[in-house]
Amino acid sequence: MHELGVVFHVIDSLKKVAAENGVEQISKVTLQLGEVSTVIPSYLADCWKWASAREPLVNGAELLIEPIKAISWCEDCQKQYGTIEHGRECPYCGGGNTYLLQGNEFMIKEIEVPGPEEESHG
Repeated sequence: MHELGVVFHVIDSLKKVAAENGVEQISKVTLQLGEVSTVIPSYLADCWKWASAREPLVNGAELLIEPIKAISWCEDCQKQYGTIEHGRECPYCGGGNTYLLQGNEFMIKEIEVPGPEEESHG
């Protein structure tokens, strides 16, 4: 399971962004995760729970995972199609001259920090 390593990398990235912006606490992190990125969302969420509890910057932070649909492009007929449903063979022309347009991404999309009212109570 490489998801734990991925979570450590995300936390390291969050630490850098927080240091650059004077942030002491993060309340929510939104990740974009492609359908064919090889990262399993449920494993990622479990690893986040474990690792974030051990890092003060993100302790208690909510993790949101936004899926990105895998889409391929066919060079032969110039159409796009769902990669998961059809693989490398174009469903329109049957050609194999295709490539992935999107769906392999893994990105930090958004970082939220507690508002003033949350900081005073938390």
